[in-house]
Amino acid sequence: MKTYANTVNGRPVTSERTFESRNPATGEVLGLVPISTAAQVAQAVAVAKAAQPAWAARPDAERKALLMQVAEVIKANADPLAQWVTREQGKPLGGVGPDQVPGSRFELWGCEVWTQVPASLELPVDLAFEDATRRDEVHRKPYGVIAAIAPWNWPLLIAIWQIVPSLRAGNTVVIKPSEYTSIGTLEMVRLIAEVLPPGVLNTVSGDGTVGAALVDDPRVDKIMFTGSGATGAKIAATAAKHLTPTTMELGGNDAAIVLPDADPKAIAMGLFWGAFINMGQTCACAKRLYVPDSLHDAVVAELKALCEAMPMGDGMAPGTVMGPMQNRMQFDKVSRLVERARADGAIVVCGGKPPAGPGHFFPLTLVTNIDDGAPLVDEEQFGPVLPVIRYRDVDDAVARANRLDVGLGASVWSPDIDAARAVASRLQAGTVWINQHGMIHPMVPFGGVKGSGWGVEFGVDGLKAVTQPQVISIKR
Repeated sequence: MKTYANTVNGRPVTSERTFESRNPATGEVLGLVPISTAAQVAQAVAVAKAAQPAWAARPDAERKALLMQVAEVIKANADPLAQWVTREQGKPLGGVGPDQVPGSRFELWGCEVWTQVPASLELPVDLAFEDATRRDEVHRKPYGVIAAIAPWNWPLLIAIWQIVPSLRAGNTVVIKPSEYTSIGTLEMVRLIAEVLPPGVLNTVSGDGTVGAALVDDPRVDKIMFTGSGATGAKIAATAAKHLTPTTMELGGNDAAIVLPDADPKAIAMGLFWGAFINMGQTCACAKRLYVPDSLHDAVVAELKALCEAMPMGDGMAPGTVMGPMQNRMQFDKVSRLVERARADGAIVVCGGKPPAGPGHFFPLTLVTNIDDGAPLVDEEQFGPVLPVIRYRDVDDAVARANRLDVGLGASVWSPDIDAARAVASRLQAGTVWINQHGMIHPMVPFGGVKGSGWGVEFGVDGLKAVTQPQVISIKR
């Protein structure tokens, strides 16, 4: 059984202790992953700290050019890396580009694009004020060492979101992949680190204790975390000890509101992928669907037809559209929430019962006759289950959508864009989509409000988020 290595200072690093990475579709052991020791975590941070001044001192054009080389490395290795994503995470291989089945090849296409865009952006000096007596310029400076904690749902893409803007701005990075999906990330970093100076990009792997050691290192200058609110709270508490800045993307429980003038048939496919992309295991999936009484049955019928038509199975098999859930912990949570809803009188329109056999397969599930306050509605299920809730009027729908202490995304569905925009402006979410859901873009800032975190990623704002402003004030 092969043991995969971390990359520290451009060299492979293994550990005496390892753990198994398993295929969620079959249970097959894919390889062994090192459990980084406390000393190895400290060494990775020390290496990144030592490499950072020279990396930041490089001309901006050189850093941009090297990151464009990184994008070429990702493109050249997209197929084997996509296979790692499918085998470790479960999503089907799918196609390439925004119009294909959003599987692992789509994820690697996203990795390429989300590398090229930050590499092409400029961070010019901003003129804050100027008159006859003074000139005040705002320069952007790197933080130093960025500690990144990546999740298991989009393991390579979210890692790129953390790595590339940080490097572009002159920081160095130590990233810890999720213990559920480590090998693909370790392999991607091994490949792209070959075109970067040693020490600029490093990995440490293991369970939560490894991540805790990384964020508790006082030499870390900023922390980037994508994951659960519970883990985010622990990281924020650790960061507070050292006054370490953070960017937190803590998930959500996105509400989608269908307005009374919507056409159920026209919006069904958009709603479907908004809720079930990546088997619902995406922070910005639609996880609560609010529908007026007049459209409820028609919307449910359209979604049911789509749910029952999507082939589910091993993501490596041709024609697979939906794969397994990634891990047993999340599978068990979804099962518990559905059974609780059923016991409390909800109607399971389709799905709801996992098939016999290996793998964490949970069928696409629609639940009706359910209301706010039910655990399936109030908890972020993070799986292939969508509760459909009736509402009385638009004010009622907005109040319901805003009721929870989360606010990553939301969506409004209507042919009347002005009416939809008016509703969107009342929703408490970092992004509100109209007639689409979860459609992120590398040039558009993305982040949450309330319990969904703070800070933004993507675009110029995301690039600024991994820099510190320095004002240079000149007397005339």
